[in-house]
Amino acid sequence: MTRLAVFIATVGYCGYFPLAPGTVGSAAGLIFYLLVWWSQSPLVEVGLIVVLFAIGVWAGTASERYFGGIDPGPVVIDEVVGMLITLAFIPVGWSGALAGFVLFRIFDVIKPYPANRLEALHGGLGVMADDAMAAVYA
Repeated sequence: MTRLAVFIATVGYCGYFPLAPGTVGSAAGLIFYLLVWWSQSPLVEVGLIVVLFAIGVWAGTASERYFGGIDPGPVVIDEVVGMLITLAFIPVGWSGALAGFVLFRIFDVIKPYPANRLEALHGGLGVMADDAMAAVYA
């Protein structure tokens, strides 16, 4: 079960990319967004965000135990969910998606209040919640 959690948390091992794994995870989030965008359904958008957030909490908790640290670098499912939240309900083209990507990365890195407080939540909830708040800012 731990291997499955790590596979999910690293988004198919994208999080192991040696340079800027968070940025790679955010790029993977753009791919997920494209798949959701084609559905043209707000219900699908919300459903995917909720399901991936819940799975991310579980996988993030297991991955923290596996990697032995809080919000380990290879865990990028939070970036995927963050990108989906950033672009949710906004009919953006590629330029808008790129702007959302850049803004999300900025807010994810600087983590203004209260995102920095959410990071302190226990386990996978902290992994996911701070990026969700950064996405709201973006």
